[in-house]
Amino acid sequence: MREEHRANLSFGALRLPTAETLPPDSVLLLTLRGPGGGEAVSKATVVGTLPDALALSVDRDGDEILALLLPATPQSQTQTGWDRVRGLSQTEKILLASKADRSERSVLLQDNDPRVLLSVLRNPRLTIDEVTRIAKSSYLTYQIADVIMKTGQWMAGLDVRLALIHNPKTPQQFALRILPTLPDAEVRTIARSGTSVALKQAALRRLQGRT
Repeated sequence: MREEHRANLSFGALRLPTAETLPPDSVLLLTLRGPGGGEAVSKATVVGTLPDALALSVDRDGDEILALLLPATPQSQTQTGWDRVRGLSQTEKILLASKADRSERSVLLQDNDPRVLLSVLRNPRLTIDEVTRIAKSSYLTYQIADVIMKTGQWMAGLDVRLALIHNPKTPQQFALRILPTLPDAEVRTIARSGTSVALKQAALRRLQGRT
C-alpha cells in the first residue's frame, strides 16, 4: 500500500487490480481496506483500462487514505514525509509540488531543480515566508523571478522584494523595477552593496534625487 501511495495515491490516482473493464468516466464508490482493518471510502472516476487493472482518479486526498488504511507510527510518519518526498523522482516532485502540504513543501523548497521550485509557486497554499525562501534561492531562474514579480500579493511584501533585489540570480531588469518601491534605508544599503554596478548607480541616483 505504501508503494501504491508513493507511485499513485499521492498524486490522486489509483491502480485497481481487476479483470473487469469499465468505460472511461465511470464513477465508482470505492472502499479500500488495510491489513489492520482500516477502511477508507472515496468516489473514484475511471480514467483508463490497463491489461490487468483499472486506472482511477480518486477524489479523496491520498495521504488521508493512507493514514486510514495504515495507522502511522512515528517512524512511518517520518518515512511518509521527508524520506518519501526525497525518494521521489524529479518528475514526481514536480507533479507533487503544486499540491504539496506544508511539510512536503519544506523538503521541496530545498531541491536544486528550478522546475520543482517553479511548480511549488503554483501551490495555492504557499505562504509569503515560502515565497521569500524561493526568492532567496541560489537556484532562482528568470522564469521563477518572473512569476513572483507578476504576483501582486507576493510583491506587496517587503521581505519578498528584498530577497529578490539582494539575490544575484535575479535578472537586473527586475531588480531595477523593485528599487523604487523600497524604503530609503534599503536603497542606501543597495547603493553600497548592490548585486550589480547598474543597480548601485540607480540607487545612488535615487538618493541624490531626494537631497
